[in-house]
Amino acid sequence: MTIRPCLRYPDRRLRTRAAEVEAITDDVRAVWQDMIDTMEAMPGVGMGAPQIGVMLRLAVVDASETRGQAVRMANPEILHASSQLRSHEEASPNLPGVSAVIQRPRAVTVRFLNAEGEIEERDFVGLWSTSVQHQIDHLNGRLFVDHLSKTKRDMLIRKSRKLHG
Repeated sequence: MTIRPCLRYPDRRLRTRAAEVEAITDDVRAVWQDMIDTMEAMPGVGMGAPQIGVMLRLAVVDASETRGQAVRMANPEILHASSQLRSHEEASPNLPGVSAVIQRPRAVTVRFLNAEGEIEERDFVGLWSTSVQHQIDHLNGRLFVDHLSKTKRDMLIRKSRKLHG
């Protein structure tokens, strides 16, 4: 069990698009496990590899009530998003101490490489959907605050720096 430190904003890696994963290897599986361990320690409902400084398109999501249901994804891409939106208060260990209510599609269909290295398409709804979208943002060099107005974003970034220097 390895809990990895999370990068702190404004680390430039948080603003960099992560590289595609060529194949599911033991190294990739080890990163996924570290991400799950780190996510559980927060506790959180998802994590993108760039959050821990691994610049690969890897994400894990576990929005189950019982936990232990983590979905491991490589190269996730949204194929379809519902027009109905859902509001949820989002946060990130990369910008500690702050959160904001973000509106995202209530449901998404995502294609990704799964832990067996097979292409999988899966529908995610509710908190699962929110978390998948949040993690894909991380893989694309975006943070949840990028969904806010510049004024609100700047205020939250300042607040996080003040709280956690």
